[in-house]
Amino acid sequence: MKRTVSIPVDLPHERFLPLMGFCADIFNQHVDWALKERTYNKNKAHKTMYALIRLQYPDVPSALLQTVRDNAMEAVKATKFKRYPRKKPTSGLRYDKRTMTLRGHQLTLSCIGKREKLILNVPEYFQEVFETWEFCVATLTYSKQNKQFWVRLVFETETPEQVEGEIQGIDRGLYHQAVTSNGQFFSSSQIRAVQRRYLYNRRQLQQKGTRSAKRRLKAMSGCEKRFMRDTNHCVSKKLANQPGIAVFVLEDLSSIRTQRRGKKINKWLGSWSFYQQEQFLTYKAEALGKQVTYQDPRYTSQKCNICKHIRRTNRQKSRFYCKNCGHQTHADLNAALNVRDDYILSSTLGTEEQASVNMPDVSTDSLG
Repeated sequence: MKRTVSIPVDLPHERFLPLMGFCADIFNQHVDWALKERTYNKNKAHKTMYALIRLQYPDVPSALLQTVRDNAMEAVKATKFKRYPRKKPTSGLRYDKRTMTLRGHQLTLSCIGKREKLILNVPEYFQEVFETWEFCVATLTYSKQNKQFWVRLVFETETPEQVEGEIQGIDRGLYHQAVTSNGQFFSSSQIRAVQRRYLYNRRQLQQKGTRSAKRRLKAMSGCEKRFMRDTNHCVSKKLANQPGIAVFVLEDLSSIRTQRRGKKINKWLGSWSFYQQEQFLTYKAEALGKQVTYQDPRYTSQKCNICKHIRRTNRQKSRFYCKNCGHQTHADLNAALNVRDDYILSSTLGTEEQASVNMPDVSTDSLG
């Protein structure tokens, strides 16, 4: 289990900004070579590029150059030659144990010339992680808006053992941020109101176009993102801290933005942070020994949770009425129950199929 501790630091801009620009260029050169040669092998990249890069950038520390090379090869491997990973002059710079040292609260960073030493002011919220967990790696980032450097320290510890408990299905949508299979509703009416207000203000300021309007737009930038992040933190914390729940089942919404649903719905989906919410829930649940898993979302909104009859007309907005058995309930609650039941059914079938493979002479009826 890993956690990142973000701390603002005061570093000399005249030394670290040129270094970040050099490292970004080194990264891009390695990516160009890897895409041309169709390989992300680090040894081949070292033999071909190291001597040339050292001549081109003699002031960049050797260990930092190798770290940038490894980062470039890993980026190409992750994209599988389908995209061109690129870094900007102020993109984040990864440090490892060769290029940085952390002793207590004293941090040293490799730079152009001698290393830079500084004392970290660790917030009380991160004290336990900082003092008891094992330090792994770090990233140095720079915010151009605030002209501030940040050190992102990554710490690692053992993952807690899996707890035992119930399985809970969670349906996520636009009108309700989350609905659980045990009947909890997290409304998104406040979120939509805030988003509409920010959208209206941006349109008015962009239309005005004056210098003061542009200053106001700059001051507003990031406000909506911070609001959504805070809301997702609150909802995911409430979900993760539920007693008696061991497994959270979410719909797999990885391709939700690839379909055409109309201008209005696509705009809503584009402004909704489904991925951020599930990431927050995942790491909060992991710290409590709980698990987050994903289930195919097909037909969960059209299928009756009682008789399992599937029909498109069963759902009318937030109302679910089964045309087969007459069951009535909230549509999102019905979907959350289907998500949970589909996961339980798929897990049971998977266990039985695996048992039939491992023990072909034993019937699945005798496994219960």
